[in-house]
Amino acid sequence: MALTLYVDTARWRAHHKHVQEQFPGLVPVCKGNGYGFGHERLAEEATRLGSDVLAVGTTYEAARIKDFFGGDLLVLTPYRRGEEPVPLPDRVVRSVSSIDGVYGLVGARVVIEVMSSMKRHGISEQDLPQLHAAIENVRLEGFAIHLPLDRTDGSDAVEEVIGWMDRLRAARLPLHTMFVSHLKADELARLQQQFPQTRFRARIGTRLWLGDHEATEYRGAVLDVTRVAKGERFGYRQQKAASDGFLVVVAGGTSHGVGLEAPKALHGVMPRAKGVARAGLATVNRNLSPFVWGGKQRWFAEPPHMQVSILFVPSDAAEPTVGDELVAHLRHTTTQFDRILDR
Repeated sequence: MALTLYVDTARWRAHHKHVQEQFPGLVPVCKGNGYGFGHERLAEEATRLGSDVLAVGTTYEAARIKDFFGGDLLVLTPYRRGEEPVPLPDRVVRSVSSIDGVYGLVGARVVIEVMSSMKRHGISEQDLPQLHAAIENVRLEGFAIHLPLDRTDGSDAVEEVIGWMDRLRAARLPLHTMFVSHLKADELARLQQQFPQTRFRARIGTRLWLGDHEATEYRGAVLDVTRVAKGERFGYRQQKAASDGFLVVVAGGTSHGVGLEAPKALHGVMPRAKGVARAGLATVNRNLSPFVWGGKQRWFAEPPHMQVSILFVPSDAAEPTVGDELVAHLRHTTTQFDRILDR
């Protein structure tokens, strides 16, 4: 009995091809937990797409993935002097976001990140005069810019990239390749038309692997069902059942990422109100689980255990049986499955 990730493989791969057609020369991204699919699987899919470069998050990820992908590996986390050395092949390209970082990678293949309105990391306009000397002793693979997802000030993503292209050109720096993140297909096309001598390569993860929500589905298998009456005690903390119903033990616990949630940016009154309501319910041990039965998300009976969750299903709903599978609305980037099944 397992927490299973089901993949409609034909539909999933058709979406990959569609994204690839929209973004010529795209660089697939495989980082973290492999967007819920695992590094080995995404390396296989990137190879299937004919990708010559696969972007990873860290040097440690590059060390794990190098045996599953034969092309270049672009490490997205910038190099810092003093970091732990990780043995990597020459086909690994390092990102750099400082002049000092460039000087620290003599002989290496590098992509230089520029500071965007994200303000996360990147070289500044004031750094550009020093880059000429710095890049003499590295193999420059191109520049990169990581853009924000939302533009609440109404600014234009394309104009931000153009601004940096103009600065780099004015500084007489090589502009053969620019790696970009979080651009729409039409925005990429506009840039390619304006700068035909530069190859723009979109680094894409979420849109590529998770863009078709109907292509994948998590399900947790029911392991046990126990009938309880109102007032009966149960679980680790011996709480009382609020009403008659069923305690349903389902595969999927904290080790899978069930019950763990990344913070979300809330916009608007209604989402904030819902967030306040959820927090209020949590103070009285009422937490909605990601598992669905009878068309409704069911409440956790108590906080999820390491490998299973216990749900409360009221007596007015159909009784689940051992072996049933409950659809689970889980975030791919924080979930670890027991098995993955193609269908």
